[in-house]
Amino acid sequence: MVKAPKELPPLGDLEHEIANLIWTHGPMTAAAVRKLLPRPLKDPTIRTVLRRLEEKGYFKHKLENGAFMYYPTESREEVAAKAVQGVVDRFGGSLEDVLVGMVKAALIEPAQLQTIAGRLKKFVKPR
Repeated sequence: MVKAPKELPPLGDLEHEIANLIWTHGPMTAAAVRKLLPRPLKDPTIRTVLRRLEEKGYFKHKLENGAFMYYPTESREEVAAKAVQGVVDRFGGSLEDVLVGMVKAALIEPAQLQTIAGRLKKFVKPR
């Protein structure tokens, strides 16, 4: 039996937007985040959001050249997997049921499942 991963607290919209920047572009400072955001935000707001992301367990920081550099504690894929596991656990513990439900609700196309299955083959060890 696979041990359920620790589910991280949910992200607010701005937290998610900033987290995605760091997951996409790699470790960065608050100033770098500000430059990449599509809307203007003040430095204290960005620093507060980064601190909250750190408190929630998504990121950590290191002091580099006099500035805090923020690093993800886990990849976007790992965080997404934990979120999906949380949904699976809350709705009966069947990943298969979740995937079938997504296809029935037209949230995912059967062709996408085939693509996913092809990508997953590299993780399956031959017996």
